[in-house]
Amino acid sequence: MGKTVKDQLGRIVNSKDEGRPPAVILVKTQLGENIGAACRAMLNFGLTELRLVAPRDGWPNPAADAMAAGALPVLQQAKVYETTAEAVADLKYVLAATARRREMEIPVIGTDDVGPALRAYARENTATGILFGPEKAGLTNADVVLADAILTYPINPAFQSLNLAQAVNVFAYIWASAEGAPPPEIFPKDIGTIAQREDLIRMFEHLEDELTIAGFFFPHEKRALMSQNIRAPFTRAKLTAQEVKTMRGIIKALAKGRGRGQKP
Repeated sequence: MGKTVKDQLGRIVNSKDEGRPPAVILVKTQLGENIGAACRAMLNFGLTELRLVAPRDGWPNPAADAMAAGALPVLQQAKVYETTAEAVADLKYVLAATARRREMEIPVIGTDDVGPALRAYARENTATGILFGPEKAGLTNADVVLADAILTYPINPAFQSLNLAQAVNVFAYIWASAEGAPPPEIFPKDIGTIAQREDLIRMFEHLEDELTIAGFFFPHEKRALMSQNIRAPFTRAKLTAQEVKTMRGIIKALAKGRGRGQKP
């Protein structure tokens, strides 16, 4: 069925070669109806890659099928992951659609800049994606810290009540309306050299495992915040694959040297 679904999408989506459009990643979505409605929003503007992280009611979900209507091919080829880290593992640039997190040092970008930048990355076949959180609570800090930047919409501060599918629709429109626009200077160049998120996450886990052994995470109840503060600057640094390998080597060497009693 996979080949048939791809053929259907090929007929529905604009035939122009757009490289690799961003993936839409829905994290722990509660209602299947919202997943189906998000598919309709995506396909209206030429986005077809849907990734689902631990949908609350399991998968597949008949409620999503009913709402997807003519966008069923997007739904049928959706990939399901257990964690956000797994869902972004192969991506080079990740956005988090959420409100500004004042406690986290993550860049915040606006709608005018993001569309042209993602278009430029797509033309280079660079893997990108955007995270949307569950309807009730949105993305957690643990999700957001995996992103390169936070995307915010200029909505009414007195009434911030976008439905999940509506939020996806806004992003899909931003993507479609940016065709042909030059990328802004604020976005990183040569993004193809940046390490995949999977390698970066493994480096995080390696470092945090060794810090746990060393007793760094104290008191324990602050571990999550401390971990986020460690990860955020490394994500901002846009490390290359070679730099990640070097960091892994440094961590390993420091761990091996622990307890040898050597003087500086």
